Amino acid sequence: MGSFFNVLISRLPLKQSILFPGSHCVNCNRKIPFYQNIPILSYIVLRGKCSKCGASIHWHHLVVEVVTPILYIILFLQYGLTGILFYKYALLFSLLIPIFFIDAYHQIIPHVLSIPILVLGFLFALVPGNDVGIVISVLTALFVFCFLLLLAYGFEKIRGQEGLGGGDIWLLTGLAAYLGLQGIPFVFLMAAAMGIIYFLFFIRDTSKQFAFGTFIVLAAIIWTLVGGDYILSLIPVW
Repeated sequence: MGSFFNVLISRLPLKQSILFPGSHCVNCNRKIPFYQNIPILSYIVLRGKCSKCGASIHWHHLVVEVVTPILYIILFLQYGLTGILFYKYALLFSLLIPIFFIDAYHQIIPHVLSIPILVLGFLFALVPGNDVGIVISVLTALFVFCFLLLLAYGFEKIRGQEGLGGGDIWLLTGLAAYLGLQGIPFVFLMAAAMGIIYFLFFIRDTSKQFAFGTFIVLAAIIWTLVGGDYILSLIPVW
C-alpha cells in the first residue's frame, strides 16, 4: 500500500496514469525489476539511488512505506478486525497519506482524493456499528461546507487573496462527514494551531501561502489514533 501511495504522490499532481507505465526511474526511465521494488528493503539496499543511473530517490518514498504499515497496525490494535471502524479509518488513512505529501510538495489537494472521503463518510454512516450516524454526518458536512465557503469568500474580499483553497474545503467537508460533530471542531482548531505555529517559525510572510492541508491531515490522524473520547476527557468542564 505504501508503494501504491508513492505512485499516487508522484503521478497525480502531473496528471499521469497511475497504472501505466509500471514502476520506473523518473530520471533514466529504466523499468524497475521486481527484486528492486520491495518496499523499505529495496530503498535501504540501493541506498536511495537508481541502480542504473545513480539518480537519488526522494526520501519520502521510504517514509511513506514505513508510516503506512505503522498506522494500519495502530488502527488494528485500537479497533481490531471484527467491527467496521478499522476498515473505515484504514480507508480514510489511505486517502490522507497521499494527500499529505501531495499538498506538502505541490500545495494542491486533488479532488480525486478529497471528494471520496465525503462519499465514504456518508456510506460508513449507514453501516451498523459506525461511530457517526447518517443524520449527524450529513448535517455536519453541510454546515462545515457552507461555513468554509463563507469564510473563504470573506477572507478574499477583505484581504484580496485566497485564504482557503477548494481542496482544503472539500477535505474538511469530507472529514466532517467522516468524524461528525465531535471530531471536526478538534481537527479544525488543531490544524489552525499547528498552521499558525509553522507560519510564525518558518514563513513569517503574509504574502506567501503554505500547505494547510498537511495540518488538517495530521489533526485528523491524531483525533483518530488518540481517540475522540480520550481527547474530550482532557477538556475541563466548568
